Amino acid sequence: MKVIGIDPGTASCGFGIVHERDGRLRAIDHGWWRTPAAQRPELRLKTIFDGVAALIEEHRPDAVALEESFVGADARIALSVGQARGAVMVAAANAGVECAEYPPARVKQAVCGYGRAEKQQVQKMVKAILSLEAAPRPSHASDALAVAICHALAPPLLRVAG
Repeated sequence: MKVIGIDPGTASCGFGIVHERDGRLRAIDHGWWRTPAAQRPELRLKTIFDGVAALIEEHRPDAVALEESFVGADARIALSVGQARGAVMVAAANAGVECAEYPPARVKQAVCGYGRAEKQQVQKMVKAILSLEAAPRPSHASDALAVAICHALAPPLLRVAG
């Protein structure tokens, strides 16, 4: 199974691609898209949409997995993250690739064994699980790889349930 994981955000949107075969995981690629705050919102979302569409076309994943939005005190940030998630989902739908969403605590539980792990702990575990030479940077890419790992290792019934 090949999974593109996404850590959605308008200013910084991380991606990570993993391939699982026979219970073994391998990192394919990771990185992030950055959009300037001064850029028009629709152009920022187009950057994310185009980036995800290009990854799907190049890597032909079985699924795209996203981290669910964390709604904090700032509603504007929650709205912005929701728009980025929408751009990712439409890119996947256009390509006929299914999407799955996981709460941040579920991703951290799957990768670190603890649902309230810190970002550094997630980076360290992603590095260990994927046998990488260095921890993925920036943290958005590491978080995206963690989401991909979570989906790739999820029991089949959990993946079907979304």
